[in-house]
Amino acid sequence: MAAKPAKESQNSGAPNQTLFIKNLPEKINKNELKRALYMLFSTYGPVLDIVTSRVGAKGQHMRGQAHVVFRDIQTSTQAMRALQGFNLFGKEMTIAYAKGQSNIIPKLRGTFEPPTAAATSAPEQTALQKSIFNAPPGAASGTPVENGTKATETPADTGPHGMKRPREEVEEEDDNEVEMEEDESDAPMEEDDED
Repeated sequence: MAAKPAKESQNSGAPNQTLFIKNLPEKINKNELKRALYMLFSTYGPVLDIVTSRVGAKGQHMRGQAHVVFRDIQTSTQAMRALQGFNLFGKEMTIAYAKGQSNIIPKLRGTFEPPTAAATSAPEQTALQKSIFNAPPGAASGTPVENGTKATETPADTGPHGMKRPREEVEEEDDNEVEMEEDESDAPMEEDDED
């Protein structure tokens, strides 16, 4: 029992509706893991969302980690206390309050504000990037060079490029259409009255 209080000391973050779960099995299918976490945590209260994978800031994936979002703080606290160190698929879970709040909570309250364009904009371009990407089209060295020798122009290369040829076919006029003749074999079948 001495090990359990040491694990609970990690939960010193502010109580939150979102729980951060670590030490989950990495080789389990994502949907199966979500289902197992939902079945386990929904016994303590309504679960709003479970996030099992996300790409981090440096392109790293959250392997063996998940976020479980509850409707209120009381149920998240109750679930955290009851399931701390629970053996799920052969590994003991470590549960803590998440550092931030999930986006689902403000969306449900109607107070969600999407991130501003300035926060999500790309980093400033360097002078080299500006010279490469902002250069006008066609600023490259004209014709491609093959094996260090310049390509010679042929008469076919001097003509206009990208122009469509005019259509040479003459369209048939609709006035000269002739109706199809029906053969006797194409006529609808008549029933015999002799039966």
